[in-house]
Amino acid sequence: MKHRPQNILITGGAGFIGCNFVRYVLRNDASARIINLDALTYAGSLDNLKDLPDPSRHLFVHGDICDKALVDRLLREHSIDTVVHFAAESHVDRSITGPGAFVQTNVVGTYTLLEACRQYWQQDMRWNASQCRFHHISTDEVYGTLDKQDPAFTETTPYAPNSPYSASKAASDHLVRAYFHTYQLPVVTTNCSNNFGPHQHGEKFIPTIIRACREQKPIPVYGDGSNIRDWLYVDDHCAGIVAVLQGGRLGETYNIGGGNEQCNIDIVKLICRLMDQINPVGAPHDKLISYVTDRPGHDWRYAIDAGKLTRELGWKRAECFENEMLETINWLLTHQSSP
Repeated sequence: MKHRPQNILITGGAGFIGCNFVRYVLRNDASARIINLDALTYAGSLDNLKDLPDPSRHLFVHGDICDKALVDRLLREHSIDTVVHFAAESHVDRSITGPGAFVQTNVVGTYTLLEACRQYWQQDMRWNASQCRFHHISTDEVYGTLDKQDPAFTETTPYAPNSPYSASKAASDHLVRAYFHTYQLPVVTTNCSNNFGPHQHGEKFIPTIIRACREQKPIPVYGDGSNIRDWLYVDDHCAGIVAVLQGGRLGETYNIGGGNEQCNIDIVKLICRLMDQINPVGAPHDKLISYVTDRPGHDWRYAIDAGKLTRELGWKRAECFENEMLETINWLLTHQSSP
C-alpha cells in the first residue's frame, strides 16, 4: 500500500534540491501541505522560494534542525506525518576547512529529527507504519571512490567515505538505519549522484562554469579534469524521491542516479559549446579553461546503479542530458548572482 503524505516537514527546503522538491510536490500533489524548516545558511535562500505554485499550502519556518524544542513543536502543531530530510552541510571544500559544522548539522541534526519523530509518532500518536514516513536524503559520496573498471555503486556497496562531508553523511545514514532496526521507525533512504539544475548555489561546479563563461573569467578545473561524476537533473531526482517516499520498502535504501558518467573536463567543454551558441560574443568559451591544483582527497569517480529503483518502482530519467543542461544554463543566466 502506498504512503500518501498529507502534512510534510521538509528540512532544508530553501536549498537547491529542497526548493525544487517543494515545487515538485506543490505541482504534483494537490492535497499535501508543506512545512519548510531551513536555517538559511549560505546554501539556503528565501529567493529560492519565490513564485511557488500554490503557496497557500507552503509555510516557511526559519530554524535549526538541531533545535529539538522547535522540531517537537512543528511536528505537533502541524500533525506532521512525513519528514523529507534534505538539510545538510554539503560542500566538500568547506568540510575540509571546517568539519565541525558538518558533524553538528549532518549527524546531530539527523539524530534530533529521528528522536523527535520516534517520540511523536510512536509514543504520543501510536501511529503504525502506514501512517507516517521518515525519508532521509543522502549522497553517493558515502561509498567512496571508484576506479575506471569498477562497477557502479549499488545499495550494497560498502561505505568508504573520504571527506569530512561524506563521513558525516555516512554517520547519518547509519543512524537512520539503526532507528529502523531498533525502534521500527518507518524510514527510507535515497543516495543520489551529483545534481544540477535551477536554483543551485553559485559556488557549485556547474554554476561556477556558467558564471565564468558569462563574465569571461577563468574556468577553474581541478587537476587534469579527468574526475568522473554521474550527473542527475534535479527534477528527475525529485521524481525518484516521490517514488520511494510513496512506494519504497521500509528500511530500504534506493540509489538515484543519472546513468550519465562524465569527466569534469567534458562537462566544462559541453557548457562552453552551449554558451557559444547562446552568447557567441564571448566565443569560444573554452579559451577560459584554467587547470588548478587538485583538492585534498578528491574522489576520482562516482557512478550510481539505479536499477533497484527502476525495477521496483518504475522510475527513469525524463529527458536527455544535453537538453537538461541547456535548460539549466538558460535559468542560471537569467537568475544567477555571485556566491
